Amino acid sequence: MTLQSRDHVTKLPKLLGFAYHLIGAEHDRPRVHTLSPFGAHKRPLSHNPSKTSLRPTITNLSTTLTPSSTANKRPSKSNKMNGEDPPERPEYITSIINGLERYNPEAVGSLETYVQEQCEQKFCDANANRTLLKLYQLNPDRLKEEVVTNILVKALTLFPSAQFSLALHLINPSAAATGELHEALTKLRSLNSQLEGSQYAQFWASVDGDDLCADLIADISGFEDMIRHRIAQLVSQAFRELKLSHLESWLGLSEDATRKFVTDVCGWSVDGEGNIKVPSNPDNEAKKAEIREDVNVEQFARVIRRTWEETV
Repeated sequence: MTLQSRDHVTKLPKLLGFAYHLIGAEHDRPRVHTLSPFGAHKRPLSHNPSKTSLRPTITNLSTTLTPSSTANKRPSKSNKMNGEDPPERPEYITSIINGLERYNPEAVGSLETYVQEQCEQKFCDANANRTLLKLYQLNPDRLKEEVVTNILVKALTLFPSAQFSLALHLINPSAAATGELHEALTKLRSLNSQLEGSQYAQFWASVDGDDLCADLIADISGFEDMIRHRIAQLVSQAFRELKLSHLESWLGLSEDATRKFVTDVCGWSVDGEGNIKVPSNPDNEAKKAEIREDVNVEQFARVIRRTWEETV
């Protein structure tokens, strides 16, 4: 046997061991379920066999990404406040939004009916409404201008947020360029700008006595009440005390109606001098900030040493 053949025989067990190691690593490689628009599939994660400490982390990751755990996740308070995931949303709408049906033109009818329910029941599902606007964008022949304006008016009640702008940018520019829809969008943009800029008195002046505004909000049950509740909520986050006359102009109500709204709806109090007392809450409460810096002996000694070296 030659020297070269002996080297091959010597290396053969090492090669077999290396191949067995690769096969074992491939079998041990964990897989996680990931969610995609086209259903669940399995994707292997990169895995280093020498770093066994990563396996518990990857196992935990797979449990958090399973469809069952994400489906049972309850909407957060912020999502409820901005209309992203309202608790009133029925199951069939959830299946449309989270599945391939969101691209099916036949889902337009169900989403339009759901918009009508929102207008009647005084809540807003911005996520579902954007799905309908996207279907209108992909299927211009199914667009209904009245439904579009109702969606935008409902988005107005979620100020201050980006919901109005998000819905507005899903409307085809060609459909909004001329006609009644263009006029309606121009008016709604102005109203949204006033609400976002806290120009509440100007907002009520624009709404009152305007025939176009009356037509736009005619299908929205309790539109003015929802706007006033939103304003009161923002006031409670910024003030502990304010004049009744200021809130009167912000709510677009008379003095007596403002007093009734403050006491009955908001639960605030009004003193004899016309000052509204807003109860303390985590948003309007003054918080004392404490800045504490801990310096240990070693750090202090390092500063002294550096100062002495520079002096020498």
